[in-house]
Amino acid sequence: MSGTLNKVMLIGHLGDEVKMHYFDDKNCVGRFPLATNETYTNKTTNERVSNTEWHNIVVRNKAAEICEKYLTKGDKVYIEGRIKTRKWTDDKGMERYSTEIQCTDFTFLTNKNEQQSQQPSVPTTNIQTQQTEQKSVLPDEDDDLPF
Repeated sequence: MSGTLNKVMLIGHLGDEVKMHYFDDKNCVGRFPLATNETYTNKTTNERVSNTEWHNIVVRNKAAEICEKYLTKGDKVYIEGRIKTRKWTDDKGMERYSTEIQCTDFTFLTNKNEQQSQQPSVPTTNIQTQQTEQKSVLPDEDDDLPF
């Protein structure tokens, strides 16, 4: 195999709200931290150990606007993308590095209907309206079909 692969798949919870940055040319970038957890039992002490890994997620343009609109802190999300390391200079002139996940695809995993029953102050979204409309298209159970 002569090629290489840079692909990341993560399922985790948002650690903060999506922070947006808009540019003059109508483009934008959204950034948010994503936490993934690993839990295992230490064989010597029989103690459960939990480790949290934090990932810096970057989404661009329309995808960033969708994430900003529908994702909130604590939501569970599937992220697919690639690893990118950026080099930058801080205020003191020191060279710094940031490793980020450049998101190419995502799926929201938190059910907003369940979240609403736990937190009644969460507003309804267009996604819920679309889901309700899709359900109403299904045939009624009172139809005359023999099966």
